[in-house]
Amino acid sequence: MYDWLLLFHVAGAILFFAGMAVAAVGLAAARRRERPSEVALLLGVTRWGVALVGLGTILVVGFGAWLVEDGNWGWGGWVGWALALLAVSAGLGAAGGRAPRRARELAERLADEGDRPSDELRRLLHGRVAGWLNTGAAAAAVVVLALMVLKPGT
Repeated sequence: MYDWLLLFHVAGAILFFAGMAVAAVGLAAARRRERPSEVALLLGVTRWGVALVGLGTILVVGFGAWLVEDGNWGWGGWVGWALALLAVSAGLGAAGGRAPRRARELAERLADEGDRPSDELRRLLHGRVAGWLNTGAAAAAVVVLALMVLKPGT
């Protein structure tokens, strides 16, 4: 049973990080475009990445909790830190995703109104605050991964 739980837990982690990669690549590609229709298309792809992150999170937490109970590790120590950092990562990622979501909505509207470049769209795409929030989310997720692999104190 343990092997199956671990398989689905690891599959969740893979989906989580794959989703982060899809979202990051879609946003980076959108930043290089001028036409709102292209920006809207690329930011639409990032929504798939966000969905993968959500599915991965559900699998990681659900099967991780089952593993903790099955492995008798308890909820303190590295498990508690991993859960706290996963929550931090989710919060930072959600906050960092607001500007790209607004950029996608604006790009869709601008594409319907003549598909001309916009300074407001460019500002939303290149916002430093969103970039730092997303970087913080990724950093917290990498620390969670390190905790899961190393399991310090066990």
